[in-house]
Amino acid sequence: MPTENRQTPPYSQAYLRYALGILCVVYIVNFVDRQVLAILLQSIKDDLLLTDLQLGVLSGTAFGLFYATLGIPIARLADRFSRKSVLTISLALWSGMTALCGAATGFATLLLYRIGVGVGEAGGGPPAHSMISDYFPPEKRATALGIFSLGVPFGILVGFLAGGWLDQTLGWRTAFIVVGLPGLVVALIVALTLREPPRGLSEGLDIQRNSNASPTAGSAIAFLWRMRSFRHVALGSALYAFVGYAATSWAPSFLARSHGMTAGEIGTALALIIGLGGGLGIYLGGVLADRLAIRNPLGRVWVPAGAQLLSFPFSFIIYTTSNTTLALVMFTIPAFLGLMYQGPAFAVTQSLATPKMRATAAAILLFAINIVGLGIGPVFTGAVSDALEPTLGGDSLRYALLITSMVLAWSAFHFYRAGRTLVADLETARQAAERESAGLPTTATG
Repeated sequence: MPTENRQTPPYSQAYLRYALGILCVVYIVNFVDRQVLAILLQSIKDDLLLTDLQLGVLSGTAFGLFYATLGIPIARLADRFSRKSVLTISLALWSGMTALCGAATGFATLLLYRIGVGVGEAGGGPPAHSMISDYFPPEKRATALGIFSLGVPFGILVGFLAGGWLDQTLGWRTAFIVVGLPGLVVALIVALTLREPPRGLSEGLDIQRNSNASPTAGSAIAFLWRMRSFRHVALGSALYAFVGYAATSWAPSFLARSHGMTAGEIGTALALIIGLGGGLGIYLGGVLADRLAIRNPLGRVWVPAGAQLLSFPFSFIIYTTSNTTLALVMFTIPAFLGLMYQGPAFAVTQSLATPKMRATAAAILLFAINIVGLGIGPVFTGAVSDALEPTLGGDSLRYALLITSMVLAWSAFHFYRAGRTLVADLETARQAAERESAGLPTTATG
């Protein structure tokens, strides 16, 4: 958007850093509660006598289907009403349901509680994306959303580290309770301290003063889906998530079965690899994309395309070596490179949306990511592992993960293709945002 039209920001730099920080903490809680199940899968399997397919349903499908399908209607509430309120209620719900997982008596009750976690977390990401996009201007957006996305690796770090040692010392039930309850405290902090930014603030568009119209979910979906760059970014992100969620869900079981590691050892190793390596990758991905985009906006899709393509070959070493140390060292490279897509992909999506459809845009992207990634990735890998078990025995999961990892090259292709129409689509979005600010329909320019 034209910088000369921007309003003077009503927030100090200190407050903007605080707001971004507390939203990042919310995202950390999101991923702690989402991913702690992965480190507990083997104990749950042994205690409740479940199959790998059932574990795949618990870790992926049960959560992913509800998370993905409810994300758009909840995001519509965030686009029409208070984003802070939607975020607060959602955080309290998913944290409480995580704690309740510790009271599960079998597959059915654990499935019900995991569905509850998915319903709550559906209202976490989209309001936060929308608020950050109003706090920070387009040229800083990939960096800001990259910092926010540090919640992914840091949440996995805390979930694996705390979950692994709690499982080993106090049991999987206590682990759920201990990691779930802190989210209720964070929800209270959000309610009391976070401020709702004016929509369109970062582009100098007074959306709330000049326009009462809010695009419907259908028109927002149609507007974005007509943009080929968005379609390719969504598909590239979803295909990475297919691999990424399968890997994070099944890596603990793989290391336990194929390398004989204990829960505590696995939790510590994966916390460091994904938490620190992935965190560095997410941050650098956002910063690098913003810097490249100063000269060429295609930098925001080149970064994830290159990262996915480079990370693909290392999977062959990870899943075929019998050397535990080598497998763990090699795991750091795709952990670092793979997550570099998040800041750029989120920023492109927010820039292609108008201010009054930003939460919905984030939900549409997250729908694609989670319906393919969470909904299919872990359960597909579990099903392949079950199918290979009669032939390969305890190594069936090793080769199931190797097969899944091949999708990374497909992901890189879609990020590359997004660059062909990105510049034209950004101009379409700019014109639509100006129409929205003037109270005119956005779809006329779509």
